[in-house]
Amino acid sequence: MAESKSSLFFLFLFGFLTVCRGRFPPLMDGKNMEKDDNQPFVGVNIGSDVSNLMSPSDLVSFLHFQKITHIRLYDANPDILKALNGSKIRVIISVPNNQLLAIGSSNATAAAWIARNVVAYYPQTLISGISVGDEVLTTIPSVSPLLLPAIESLYSGLVSANLQTQITISTPHAASIILDPFPPSQAFFNQSLVQFMLPLLRFLSRTGSPLMMNLYPYYVFMQNKGVVPLDNALFKPLIPSKEMVDPNTLLHYTNVLDAMIDSAYFSMKNLNITDVVVLVTESGWPSKGDSKEPYATIDNADTFNSNLIKHILDRSGSPFHPEITSSVYIYELFNEDLRSPPVSEANWGLFYGNSTPVYLLHVSGSGTFLANDTTNQTYCIAMDEFDTKTLQTALDWACGPGKANCTEIQPGEACYQPNNVKNHASYAFDSYYQKEGKSAGSCDFKGVAMITTTDPSHGSCIFPGSKKVGNKAKETGKNTTQIPEASGGRAAAAAAQKGLHVFLLALCSFFLFIPLMAPW
Repeated sequence: MAESKSSLFFLFLFGFLTVCRGRFPPLMDGKNMEKDDNQPFVGVNIGSDVSNLMSPSDLVSFLHFQKITHIRLYDANPDILKALNGSKIRVIISVPNNQLLAIGSSNATAAAWIARNVVAYYPQTLISGISVGDEVLTTIPSVSPLLLPAIESLYSGLVSANLQTQITISTPHAASIILDPFPPSQAFFNQSLVQFMLPLLRFLSRTGSPLMMNLYPYYVFMQNKGVVPLDNALFKPLIPSKEMVDPNTLLHYTNVLDAMIDSAYFSMKNLNITDVVVLVTESGWPSKGDSKEPYATIDNADTFNSNLIKHILDRSGSPFHPEITSSVYIYELFNEDLRSPPVSEANWGLFYGNSTPVYLLHVSGSGTFLANDTTNQTYCIAMDEFDTKTLQTALDWACGPGKANCTEIQPGEACYQPNNVKNHASYAFDSYYQKEGKSAGSCDFKGVAMITTTDPSHGSCIFPGSKKVGNKAKETGKNTTQIPEASGGRAAAAAAQKGLHVFLLALCSFFLFIPLMAPW
């Protein structure tokens, strides 16, 4: 009888654990901690042409704050790799083009590179891949014969360290290696490059590494204005009549990026390579440009990157391969303000070098990744480098046609001092920005304003977007602009959720042990 009771108990226990594991995923600090590294992701590229770039330790803290889990570096910066130790952030490191000659000519040099930049950090720093060179076939074609030898030598170094199954190795290509990209079914690799591409693709197939592609719908649109609709480049919803249709496959393309990805798949298929996946190592949209780049705007950059994130995290794949969603690295995390003209070259970033957002991504509903539009702790202020006349013009518009509430910057009011145009403009800009719901483009004022996460309130002057507005409203009884949700409310909600979780587990446990008390 005891044996029967024991058997029933363990059968009941197995069922309980199975059900409760499905009902109650593991909790840590009030959050579900489920993870699947094989799922498609959105990462970011981090360039170094940034003035006053934050320290590596601050950078890692910032990445955690923004819930960024995948990054790509254009080198193997040892300080950043050290700072990533234990962070669980996955990083692709790179071999710069100027090192290809030495690595491609010497197995010993390649082995030393792996030892110095990979073995010295892995696995404490999660190096997930190595990108060898950047757009080598199209930018420095004279080095093309050494590209695959360099990759193979580095791969041998990974094999020697027994890391070949943990770390992939490939090389990023420009979209221009593919000719006739639309319709995708007719795309093919530039014939002059097939002598390099075919052996490379066979290597990628053999080692399970991806085809790295830098794909920019922005440039496709700019080079084909009047043919490619802007909405198609920006992932905006299209009516069926405006979707691109491949006449050979009858596949419908609702956005340019999917068409570019499928053109790569069809190009590989034409060479009988069908088991290599596409990894988009760069894609993005500039937020500012010169007179020849009228579509490089904050609104378009916000729309493109926000919709790109949603598209990838929706895991809908491409029309040709709906079962495969390519992961994408956004170009880029920070504006590289030290880059040479054109203007757009310095304005691809999601953030300025001081970590304030260039614009607020609208990614609600796509998890917590870069969800900086879901926090109300942002403000709009005047930038430092503009003259008084320019700021005064923007201030007059904000308080006039813009209908910002400028009462507080009148003589005798709380925000009149310090009595200067920059201070008054900052208050007016923030009033307008908050009134417009922090929508894309509402903190621009012809380029003289910027978004900041630092509360600009000072003394008794409380800015419209400040958390302090709530306390001021209670004191004065006045109506105010939108009041952000207090962090305490979210903490209380998380605590309540965790408490409920614990209670339900206890309840399950109580019913679990009822069979032990029953007579058998």
